[in-house]
Amino acid sequence: MNEIVNQDNINKTLWSACDTFRGTISADTYKDFILTMLFLKYISDVWQDHYEGYQAEYGDEPELITEMMKNERFVLPPSASFYTLYEHRHEPGNGERIDQALHAIEEANGTKLRDSSKSVFQDISFNTDKLGEEKQKNTILRHLLEDFAKEEMNLRPSRVGSLDVIGNGYEYLIKNFAASGGQKAGEFYTPPEVSDLIAELLEPKAGDTICDPACGSASLLMKCGRNIRNSTGQKNYALYGQEAIGSTWSLAKMNMFLHGEDNHKIEWGDTIRNPKLLDENGNLMLFDIVTANPPFSLDKWGHDEADNDKFGRFRRGVPPKTKGDYAFILHMIETLNPKTGRMGVVVPHGVLFRGSSEGKIRTKLIEENLLDTVIGLPEKLFYGTGIPAAILLFKKEKSDEKVLFIDASREFKAGKNQNLLTQDNINKIVETYKNRTAIDKYSYLASLDEIKDNDYNLNIPRYVDTFEEEEEIDLMAVRAEREQLKTQLEQLEAEMAQYLEELGYGA
Repeated sequence: MNEIVNQDNINKTLWSACDTFRGTISADTYKDFILTMLFLKYISDVWQDHYEGYQAEYGDEPELITEMMKNERFVLPPSASFYTLYEHRHEPGNGERIDQALHAIEEANGTKLRDSSKSVFQDISFNTDKLGEEKQKNTILRHLLEDFAKEEMNLRPSRVGSLDVIGNGYEYLIKNFAASGGQKAGEFYTPPEVSDLIAELLEPKAGDTICDPACGSASLLMKCGRNIRNSTGQKNYALYGQEAIGSTWSLAKMNMFLHGEDNHKIEWGDTIRNPKLLDENGNLMLFDIVTANPPFSLDKWGHDEADNDKFGRFRRGVPPKTKGDYAFILHMIETLNPKTGRMGVVVPHGVLFRGSSEGKIRTKLIEENLLDTVIGLPEKLFYGTGIPAAILLFKKEKSDEKVLFIDASREFKAGKNQNLLTQDNINKIVETYKNRTAIDKYSYLASLDEIKDNDYNLNIPRYVDTFEEEEEIDLMAVRAEREQLKTQLEQLEAEMAQYLEELGYGA
């Protein structure tokens, strides 16, 4: 098969490979096996493609070719190749061999597949009892290797033509895992339409440093980078992130490499308790763009340690113990570049109006004129939760002392289980944001004094009136219609009585 593959072919083949695991383990567990195998198959195909290319160019010069291959993005030891594993698939020990191959790849590639304390494949083991007893596990993994050996999954650059085809396949899988795996599988994933929207609102520029302190699978980060590539044709930016869940951090690292994003630094750890993106002096790094879709109202976020935070992130107040929304917001605010810093964060609506310590924090952020825009989103956009969310945009240097409110909650394409933002929906939000205009029943530009008069409550209906007056009811017309229906009912009753009498059921 020599024709250039298309995205749908890859996506369908990848999704059908999941059948190997369905009925044995849940989607939030087998996603790690599928995505890791995709990564292994891709780097094996790239290696093989380039090796054969050098053979064609230099002939039978194995030492020269070996030297040339040292310049590859990834070093692939022969024993770690997908094809070596495939050749031995009928032998016992598939799980152990795959784990050994992943370990060999980590060792051969130095810091590329690690952060300061963790390796990408550390939390992923194919030699696990989750797949059943040894014989069943070996059979399942043999089927998995055979799924990825299909000609449709030939991922060589000479056939695929673009790194993004593989990266998009990866994103396709992550989206489907989130949709089918419920809340646990969906918590690491921001729907692509929401990522697109945030990336457009933040207007990333060439040279920007971009950070997501709760990066999940890193899709939001990469959308910001992609915006710069699309507008400039260059990769003149740097991506930074931190992720608390080890297996999700691994997804983010693999996702970055499969999309060709080599200029990144993704750390593993708890952003609130242990921020790892620090400068040479041990202070929080500062970024041009900070964006995140952090876990909603996180319980046990680190309240007990917040009073003694050495970075001073909670000087405006300590969020409540059982709701960590403002913990992430305050962290993000502190990491904004004082001149160019702009920020977009997804939050539940409670962040807009809850009182107590959250109300005090919200008041100070508004008084400092950091809050720029509040955007209400439709319900059922996010996997694992049906509640509507909002996007808060902050800027370090604003051009006015006002806050724009946009109520986009009623503008979406309804789906069976999830609602979607269409491109028209996104364009309307972005245009309204850029123009900072008031549109009847859609947006409103409020002064800080107006917000103060509302006790710093940001609940969107206080500013955007979406009330639709009901049509006046013509009581006389309703009465006439009722009399007409009453007459029709009497006629039907009389006809029914006649039919019953003819059938011998008369009274």
